[in-house]
Amino acid sequence: MIRKIFRLFFAICIGFFVVSCGKDTPAPGDDPTIPDPNPPTSQDLIIPRKEMRAAWFATVWELDWPGVRGEVAQKQKFITMLDRLKQLKFNAIFFQVKGLGDAFYNSPYEPWSAAISGTRGVDPGYDVLKFLIEESHNRGIEFHAWMNPYRISTRSVGGPAYPALHSSIDESWVKDYPTIRIYNPALPEVRQRLNDIVKDLITKYDVDGIHFDDYFYPSGVTHDDAADFSKYGAGYSSVANFRRGNVDKAIEGVYNTIKTIKPQVVFSVSPAPNKEANFNNLYADIAKWTQSGWVDILIPQLYQEIGNSYNPFEGNLSVWSQFRGKAKLVIGHGYYKFGAADGGAPFQNTQQLTSQFDLVRRNPNTVGSAIYSARDIISNRIGITDVLANLYAKDVLIPFAGREVAAAPGVPSNLKLTGSELSWTGSGSNIRFAVYYFSSLTTEGELVGVTTSNKLNVTKNGYYAVTALNVDHVESKASNTVEKK
Repeated sequence: MIRKIFRLFFAICIGFFVVSCGKDTPAPGDDPTIPDPNPPTSQDLIIPRKEMRAAWFATVWELDWPGVRGEVAQKQKFITMLDRLKQLKFNAIFFQVKGLGDAFYNSPYEPWSAAISGTRGVDPGYDVLKFLIEESHNRGIEFHAWMNPYRISTRSVGGPAYPALHSSIDESWVKDYPTIRIYNPALPEVRQRLNDIVKDLITKYDVDGIHFDDYFYPSGVTHDDAADFSKYGAGYSSVANFRRGNVDKAIEGVYNTIKTIKPQVVFSVSPAPNKEANFNNLYADIAKWTQSGWVDILIPQLYQEIGNSYNPFEGNLSVWSQFRGKAKLVIGHGYYKFGAADGGAPFQNTQQLTSQFDLVRRNPNTVGSAIYSARDIISNRIGITDVLANLYAKDVLIPFAGREVAAAPGVPSNLKLTGSELSWTGSGSNIRFAVYYFSSLTTEGELVGVTTSNKLNVTKNGYYAVTALNVDHVESKASNTVEKK
């Protein structure tokens, strides 16, 4: 009898359990009264990878800008080019402000560039650099001032005499080669002058970075520097090490000048593609600079195609990934070759760019790409910029590089959705907010926009979260999520 009662009781319990777990019974997370044992948090969100998207503007020989005369025409050309870059979702430019021992601003050390007025040393009548920086910043595009540290002037073989030096330059500071005149890298006075030029620029102008290209000691020439080695070379075992030491001192000096005067300014260098060629021919020990922390962003110019027999894109990408040191790694692309008559067969097909970007983005050590150069982006030969537009289809944030000077941003809170208006709580000096959309809480998000406001209208159904950004591009953790249905 007792067994029968027990069996009946057991059957009733089983029946009750089955009914309670039927399809009409909400599971945890479906019913707000039943807590989800594993609710998603902001830490589980997949935030899209940050990426520098930069373009070089070359001004030597007016390659990219200005190419026209007069303030109105020059401003309009730059605005038109910048608007196109903004449309393509670029977030930085490297603009050449010192290419031939000259300046795109009123400098006490070097004359006005001939590229602006047509005549070296002539004031164009407006603050060119202030205009360039403000227009860039108005579009959320960083402005990095590109300088050639040593080159003063060039000429063809057997060509005319080099132009007269600026009144502030001592003739003893200069070395003349058959086709190039440079500041002598061996001299302490030259290094001091370079530091003074950088200090003057970053003090007067709100640039985001100082950028050096790959011209250090000229390659393919004979260096008559025995006297310099005798005078300054104590402690160096060879003249080659002495030359490398001279460039090391210049790079370290500029880094220290930036760190002391305006530490938020980023220092970047774009070496030639082959690491050993930099070391042996240009006397640039890039690996030492990056390991020492003197360079914030390394941008090797990988202008050859994938599979090139001498400088393969993929091989150099691998090398610089290993020798990036403490620097962020951004890859330079030879965009100017696409569709050009002398660009070579691999650059007559847009697939080359897609393949290069795929290699860069799959490399965990890279944080973006730089395109040489701006005019070729505008030209769109063989539809290459249409391909780039697809590669840059989604907005991204620019990564942090350099030194933090601002307070860390706080996490936005109280995120809520009222109709189509997303709003949140967050504050601080010079703080922006990044709004992300997620189709589900397990898929990678998409950057909807960046705003200084505490609200934004959204349209797509799905999940939203917000982060805060300070002026250093340091990003907070994500807020709570809200769902739009």
